[in-house]
Amino acid sequence: MYHCHLHFYLAGRQNRVFDIIKEMPPLENFAHEFAESSELDQALAAEADVILADLESIKAVGILETLAPKKDEGKQVILIVQEDQFFELEEYPPQIRDIWTASMSDREIRFRFLRWQQACKAEKDFWETKQYLEAAINHSPNLVWYKDKEGIHRKVNDSFCNTVNKTRQQVEGRGHAYIWDVEEDDPACIESEQEVMRKRATCVSEEIIKTGKGMRTLTTYKSPLYDLDGSVMGTVGVAIDVTQERAYEQEIIKKNHTLEAIFTSIDCGVILHTLDGKKILNINRAALKILGYESQEELAAGGFDLVAASIVEEDKEKLREDIRELKNVGDSASVSYRVLHKNGEILHIMGNVKLLEENGELVYQRFLLDCTAQKLQEKKKEQYLNALLQALSTDYNFVFAVDLDVEKVSVLRNDEDTGGVFGTAFNGERSFCENMETYIQEYVYEEDREMLREAARGLKEELAEKKQYYVDHRILIDGEMKYFQMKAVRSGSWEADHEIVLGFRSVDEEIRNEMEKKSLLEDALMQANQANKAKSIFLSNMSHDIRTPMNAIVGFTALAIAHIDRKEQVEEYLKKIMTSGNHLLSLINDVLDMSRIESGKIYIDEKLFRLPELLHELRNILRSDLTAKQLDFYIDAVDVMNEEIFCDGLRLNQVLLNLLSNSVKFTDPGGTITMRVIEKPSPVVGYANYEFYIKDTGIGMDQGFLKHIFEPFERERTSTISGIQGTGLGLAITKNIVEMMGGTIEVKSIKGKGTEFLVSLSFRLSTTTAIPQIIPELEGCRGLVVDDDFNTCDSVTAMLQQMGLRSEWTTSGKEAVARTKQARDKKDEYYVYMIDWHIPDMDGIEVAKRIRAEVGEAAPII
Repeated sequence: MYHCHLHFYLAGRQNRVFDIIKEMPPLENFAHEFAESSELDQALAAEADVILADLESIKAVGILETLAPKKDEGKQVILIVQEDQFFELEEYPPQIRDIWTASMSDREIRFRFLRWQQACKAEKDFWETKQYLEAAINHSPNLVWYKDKEGIHRKVNDSFCNTVNKTRQQVEGRGHAYIWDVEEDDPACIESEQEVMRKRATCVSEEIIKTGKGMRTLTTYKSPLYDLDGSVMGTVGVAIDVTQERAYEQEIIKKNHTLEAIFTSIDCGVILHTLDGKKILNINRAALKILGYESQEELAAGGFDLVAASIVEEDKEKLREDIRELKNVGDSASVSYRVLHKNGEILHIMGNVKLLEENGELVYQRFLLDCTAQKLQEKKKEQYLNALLQALSTDYNFVFAVDLDVEKVSVLRNDEDTGGVFGTAFNGERSFCENMETYIQEYVYEEDREMLREAARGLKEELAEKKQYYVDHRILIDGEMKYFQMKAVRSGSWEADHEIVLGFRSVDEEIRNEMEKKSLLEDALMQANQANKAKSIFLSNMSHDIRTPMNAIVGFTALAIAHIDRKEQVEEYLKKIMTSGNHLLSLINDVLDMSRIESGKIYIDEKLFRLPELLHELRNILRSDLTAKQLDFYIDAVDVMNEEIFCDGLRLNQVLLNLLSNSVKFTDPGGTITMRVIEKPSPVVGYANYEFYIKDTGIGMDQGFLKHIFEPFERERTSTISGIQGTGLGLAITKNIVEMMGGTIEVKSIKGKGTEFLVSLSFRLSTTTAIPQIIPELEGCRGLVVDDDFNTCDSVTAMLQQMGLRSEWTTSGKEAVARTKQARDKKDEYYVYMIDWHIPDMDGIEVAKRIRAEVGEAAPII
């Protein structure tokens, strides 16, 4: 099988030895390749397997170390010498395989080279044979070992090492006791090996070996090993570890004994009888007891004909038919019948009949089980189930029974008013899991599906601890979401079986009422938590930023007092005090704005507003800061078609100014800030969507901080580190105002490159408003407008006057009450009141109460 490719290097001048060798064919499995040189070539020598060197043309001194160094033990060298050159070779190192004389005849050259080839082939054949043997021995799953006469292991295979859990180096050269981790050699093992060497024959035996980890059973094959002179020098052994097999055999024997004992003692009856039903081959005590007999002889004497005589007459023929329907070996049938005992007791029997073949003969094997108690239990369960169903029927429209062990479903009540949802989802042809999955997939709200699946899978565990289990969930009926409840109740003996009754009912009205109450409580709790949270965050995050300007104010005030007589120096200190005071006021204003937002005291007041005025005002406000930092500021509103909109101009100005101020604050001198306004159509008639892009080339923010940028008091670095002061509330206030206006705000930023904010808002567009006409019924009537905003008072009063009313206004709630009293005294009472909810000195509710106290229900209050 092997193939050997030999590289020959012929070193020296061309001679007939080289020519003859190149002409000779290689032996089987060999191939020859030749390289030649007249002068010694170290590279060709290094690549060669065999070197033939002519010493007549090459100096002998040091030639071997050059041609074949000692470290290269596999290389063979054949020297061709003149007879007088032998004296130059003082020793013959192992690399020299042969020495030929140059005076040899052609026939002798061929003979010497052929013998060299045969020797080389013998080495390779030996190598192949050794490899075959080693592979066979070491890859065998059986234990293999070679011992000398003294019982010392001279060679073992891998399986032997794996079995004793030792390496080959640990095993070879050691005796039995050390290898198997015992105190002394096994006498039986020694005796069997002595017998093999004495008889010179193979011995097969089963040996029980004592090891450090217990006893092992080995089937061993031991044979003698012979020396060169034919004498026995040791043994070779092969062993199969059958410890587990013998344990299995003992276990099978033990189980057979157990099965025999079970057969005679189990409560389940077993009968084996012939195909014609005339002869009973085997029967256990339980079967005799169930059928009402004391012995097999008594049963046979009673007239056993395929069925026992004690079986109720009405059931005999049906049982015979069920048995005779079995035609092929392996066919089986389940049967049920009744047995009448001599004392008049009737037993209900469940059984199984199977057609078998034993020893070439067809026989019937029958199993009998007394289920009388189970029948009684089922009757009780049915009564309990009916009572349970009656109790559930008052509240639950759809009720069904479930056997959780076999997942069988039976509909008990279907009186639903949900468009047939449950009747469609549940039926007895599918398993419980399939029914529940159909209901969940087709009707249950998506967010509740996994929760209901988990509840359905865990019914058995839940009801093991309690008799009832409730699960509320949401379903969709004709696109409308409703709340439903699933109630599970144990229906029988939980230890014996796992049967339940499952009911569904609508709890939509109850849940929604509870949710409304809960929402009110949660709102109150949230407001309280928000107030507490705002206070805590403020105290923890703002202590330094408020202390910094305060320290400056106190410090410069002290300096001003100390240098009161130096006007210019005091003036400089006062300017710094003013700067710190303004910064402190800005901090406090931000905190108050955030507090108003969190407590719900900021409202959006929409009025007619012109966008160009807003943009112009923003540029004017920022002009000085932009100039001071040499920043370029561009506004692009070319995409705006409708400039007049209804919005809270003050809040929109606050949002954009906050964002632009941040851009100015965080953009280095020479940078650029742009604001672009884009108008897009809205799906709502009379509205348009406006997008405000504010982009700068400032310092930017890292992606980790962007996740928290809109949270209160969040800053990427404190003012102590950055030198840029602020509360960290500006963007939180901005986001809250944007959301109160029904919009969104987004941000993108790259560290060191800049930031871009996008504010998206929808505004009602200005349309031509019809001038109010005089209403005859209102003409001359008196009206009072009460609002803390002068513009509102002015515009509403003008509108009422255009309808014909004598309208007047006031910004004070107390003044409104006073005017009501005066009008009543003068018999010139107000016909209508229009009152703002929030007035500084008295809220609108209180004003309305006091006016009602004066004039009763006569005048409407808007």
